[in-house]
Parts: sequence; structure tokens; C-alpha cells
Amino acid sequence: MQIVFMNQMSRNDGASDENSAQVWVGEEEGMWRLGWRDIEPDGYAQDDDWYEGSSWQELLCVYRHRLAMKLSEGYRPVIEGIFHEPEDSKGKNHAALKLQCYSELYGSEELYTELCAWRRRKAAAGRKAPYFIASNRVLRLISAFMPQTEEELLQLPGIGSNKAAEHGADWIEMTSKLERTTAFPLDWVFRQLKEEEFLSWLYKQKEHKYKQELENYRMSRTMLMGIADGLTLDQLSQNTEMSRRDLVEHLEGLEKEGYDTELLIRMELESMPDTEQSAIWKAFEELGDTFLKPVMQRVYGQEPAAEGGMEQRYERLRLIRIRFRRQHFEKRDAV
Repeated sequence: MQIVFMNQMSRNDGASDENSAQVWVGEEEGMWRLGWRDIEPDGYAQDDDWYEGSSWQELLCVYRHRLAMKLSEGYRPVIEGIFHEPEDSKGKNHAALKLQCYSELYGSEELYTELCAWRRRKAAAGRKAPYFIASNRVLRLISAFMPQTEEELLQLPGIGSNKAAEHGADWIEMTSKLERTTAFPLDWVFRQLKEEEFLSWLYKQKEHKYKQELENYRMSRTMLMGIADGLTLDQLSQNTEMSRRDLVEHLEGLEKEGYDTELLIRMELESMPDTEQSAIWKAFEELGDTFLKPVMQRVYGQEPAAEGGMEQRYERLRLIRIRFRRQHFEKRDAV
């Protein structure tokens, strides 16, 4: 096997000896291998194979995910830039990221739980999804820094004047009941938060990001192989344990990436009358393809759907919209 890439890693646990390791990529007769080697102070090495296969793209996904895990555990590379992307810790959001890190590590869990309960009540009363009220990130920031005036609220990333005006009174009512040991402005956070602590947290965020990318890549590969084999949505659902709705959403993503999904769409719409498909297509032309509800109302009006029929109608709208958008892009590219 030929080694095509290797980077030395080290981690200091506070003891006299550092932990050393290597991450490597090798190739042999068209097969890629990726692995990790722990090196003990006495020179003993223990290998952990991370990947073996023919897909360079999958290898990169595994590499980023597994390496982020090691970096979050405290390992650091001899050569920087191992993700081949700008480091978030040095970007324009550096300050906001540090505040977010501190809030997740040192926020009040009791206050955060109270804020989450408040959000659920607000969402239920307004018939909205909880994240429309406030994100977990915002609630974490409030739980850590406990702003007690609107001016202080506005110093937290993610809280603008509209959010402060809408929900500020509720938040301040909860935070003003508690004793806080910190103050605004929050410049002290950047001095108090240790750099290694921040980096480990930052790489933990990357770990979650790259895990999702790896799962998406493998799901895309499974779906594309299934489409090529002539599988239906029901069969793909059994193979992937995903709902039909989630599969159709992933199908939309595949089309955006330039993959051909027409075989599956044609099978799923085979039993749908041509007149109904034409009516939906015309509605997309007249109303646009951003929102499905107006198209649904234009085509079906107040016509009731059988049990499960409404979900089927929306699924078919999404499938036809994939075709509609594909034709739109093809026409645009031809101009």
C-alpha cells in the first residue's frame, strides 16, 4: 500500500508524556484506506482502520468526521489546515462563537429548562414551531448571561430589536429573579474562556456537521443505487428506514445536485391521471413553485381527501415540482 497523506498528531493530558498519533490515507490497486495510529511513549503502536473502499468522496466524509472527533478530544495537528477550509475560530464570527461556546459550557441548566418550557407554551399558543419563537442557541445565551434589560438583551448574538420587543419582557422577568455573578458588556468572556477549551468545543461542532454530511452522502448513494435498480419509494423506505416524506425531500436535494431521479418519479406518478398532472403543472406555471399550498388549493379546491389522501397529494405535488424545476433550469441553461 502506498501512503499518499499523513499528519502527525499530539495531545497533552497534563501528564509528563504527550500522546502521539498519526492519521493517514493510503491507496492500493484503486482501493482507498484511511486510518488512525496511536503511538505510546514506549513506541508501541495501535491501529484503528477508519475506511476501506473505492470512493474518494466517502473517504473524505469519513476523514472529516472521525478527525473532528479526535480534535474535540484534544488532539492537535502538526500541520494546520487539515480540513482544507477556513478555520471558523479565525473568521468574522469569532466573538459570537466564543459567546455561544461559553453559554453551552457554563449556562444555567435550570434557567435553560425554564426557557424551553416557556417556548413550548408560546409555540402552542401561536400554533408555531418552537424554533420560530427562539432557537436553542438564543436560549442558551440567555441562560448563561442572564440579561436583565433590553439593552443587555441586544448584546447577545441572534437577538435583534424585533425579538427583544416581542419576547424581551418575558425573558427579563425570568432572569431578573435570579442572582447573576457576571456582568455586561461581555468582553470578559474572551479573556476567561481558555483557547483549548474553545477549540475542543469548536471541533465538536464540526464533528456533528461532518457526521451529517457523511450520513447524507451514504443516503444519497443508497437512493441512487435504488433508483438505478428500479425500486419504489416504499421499497426505498424499507431499505433506509426513512419515511416517504423524508425520501422525497432527499430526492429534491439530489435533483439540485444534478442527479437524474426521473425513473423513480415516473414510477410513482404512473397511476396518476394525466389530466390531474396537467392541472398541477399549469398551476405551477401560474402561481410559481415556491409554495405548495396555493397550488393545492388551485387544483383541488375544497375537495376532501380520503384518509391519507392529503399526504399523498402533497407528495405528488413535490414530485411534479421536481420535474417542473428541472424543465425550467434546462430552458434557462439553453438560452
